[in-house]
Amino acid sequence: MWRPTLALAALLAVPSQALHFFIDGAQQKCFFEELPKETLVVGHYDALAWDDQTQSYVSKPDVGVFITVEETFDNNHRVVAQRGSSKGRFTFSAADSGEHRLCFTPQNVQSSGGWLSNSGIHGTVKFHLDMAIGETSKIESTDKGKIDDIVQKVRDLNSRLQDIRREQVFQREREAEFRDQSESTNARVVRWTLIQLAILGITCAWQLSHLRAFFIKQKLT
Repeated sequence: MWRPTLALAALLAVPSQALHFFIDGAQQKCFFEELPKETLVVGHYDALAWDDQTQSYVSKPDVGVFITVEETFDNNHRVVAQRGSSKGRFTFSAADSGEHRLCFTPQNVQSSGGWLSNSGIHGTVKFHLDMAIGETSKIESTDKGKIDDIVQKVRDLNSRLQDIRREQVFQREREAEFRDQSESTNARVVRWTLIQLAILGITCAWQLSHLRAFFIKQKLT
């Protein structure tokens, strides 16, 4: 089991620090960190595998990483067991104060068998690690793009809801205007019908009176 040197511990003492180390094959590399209770830890990692053709460390899609975080003060209680690709992110929050062991195990990589050491290469995997420990500003800046996207989507949704409300108000106003016009038209139709009936009644009465006078005049003559 590998423990960090004093230099590495000094690097990890700050809230956020990038570092890298070498791993030979699928060996597990661990380091220890004292964390206060409810401390949020966010880490980004990138495992580069040695490539014989390019004679350099490159990203390979078939390489994976298995990450574990254990509470050494609580009988090595495991709080994180994450299997991911060669590049990714992990996060956890310390449930209690104490020493935590963070371990990284590359997968789908071969061991050098000692032949790389002769050429000055330290291992078949070069592991980059960037951790933010209890630093909300760093974590927020990392996710700022995602948060901005969510905020923009919420704003767009609110704008759309406002448009829908305005459309509903407009439709209600149109319906009220149409109803008023319909009621006004119906009232005019009824009024014109009553006028026509009155004219018809007066005409009938006048014709009856005229016919009566005509028949009376005919009898007298």
